[in-house]
Amino acid sequence: MKRYDPAVKDGVAYIQYAYDVGPSVDLDAAGENVAAATERAPIPHQRRAPKYFEFQPYPLRVTRMSATQTVGEWRTLPAVETVVYDFGAVSVTYQIPLSGPFSSLARLSELLYDNEALLQNSRRLVEELLKAIRPSVTRPQISAFYEDYVVFQIRAFDDHGAHARLLAEAPTMVAQVLRADVDLRSEQEVRDALSVQVSYGSDDLTLVDWVSALVFDPAADDTRAVLEFATVQLLELRHLDHQLDGALERYYDALALRPKGLLGLFSRADDKLREIGQLQVESAVLFENINNALKLLGDQFLARLYREAARRYHLNSWDKSIRRKLETLESIYDKMESALATARLEFLEWIVIILIAIEVVMPFVKGGH
Repeated sequence: MKRYDPAVKDGVAYIQYAYDVGPSVDLDAAGENVAAATERAPIPHQRRAPKYFEFQPYPLRVTRMSATQTVGEWRTLPAVETVVYDFGAVSVTYQIPLSGPFSSLARLSELLYDNEALLQNSRRLVEELLKAIRPSVTRPQISAFYEDYVVFQIRAFDDHGAHARLLAEAPTMVAQVLRADVDLRSEQEVRDALSVQVSYGSDDLTLVDWVSALVFDPAADDTRAVLEFATVQLLELRHLDHQLDGALERYYDALALRPKGLLGLFSRADDKLREIGQLQVESAVLFENINNALKLLGDQFLARLYREAARRYHLNSWDKSIRRKLETLESIYDKMESALATARLEFLEWIVIILIAIEVVMPFVKGGH
């Protein structure tokens, strides 16, 4: 029996690369420093949604022209969209028009997975952007971390209701697209890949996995915006978690240090306390900015989509890990502060003892003359 394989009449693959470029960005100043087309636009709602479901503040969207990139028999469009968030994240998105048999998307998905050419090109675009907006970025530097994600949006099939038939008759093919693996056959993997499904009506469906997403919907700019943000959030949480790992290692070692001399003890300890205090504040502010950039209130479609994407990306686990490390950092700060206070108290006690001793000895010294 021939497997069901409908033709895609109209579709686009959106390939996203996310980077961290610094702790924060002044978006207004950044917009003035970019020569390309820019806008500070809200989420383009395709469905009825509350006004408060929105980014705060609006990210800066920059549309630039770039040389087309070849991926197998597919080619990217020359227009590349770059989105800059105020908490220091930058997202670069390429587009590849889709048409032909749905089964061909599994091959494209596999080619896009860890695609070195697109990765290098996206990093070059971020470097060029950072050069232009550098004055508006706090401590500008592109992190070694990145996240890539693909959203396959199918706007129209040649067969009405094809996405429902695909899930019923060819679930393995759908899972191969989501997992970027043409050899995927395991029933458990297929079930897991297809487990996160969100829909608004009877004719649309979004499947979210950790490698890519499939969106069966003719108008889904808002869906893509939420998935893009979830990917950026994952990047920033990973980046912050890594920073805290390094900080904990440094400051844990500092607890065991015993500088020579009292001046060394006090100056080194004061410096470390200032460093830890600054890191605590910056990390806490960044953590809150990441989690509060998108206002999630109500039980609307986009809120449900975000919750499912966050669950798929294990954002809650990253949240818990960061909170735990911030608490550990606070504990180290308290211990160092307590040790410094104790050392200063002991120092003052010795001064008092020495002064008393001098006062006792001085009459005998004077009497001997």
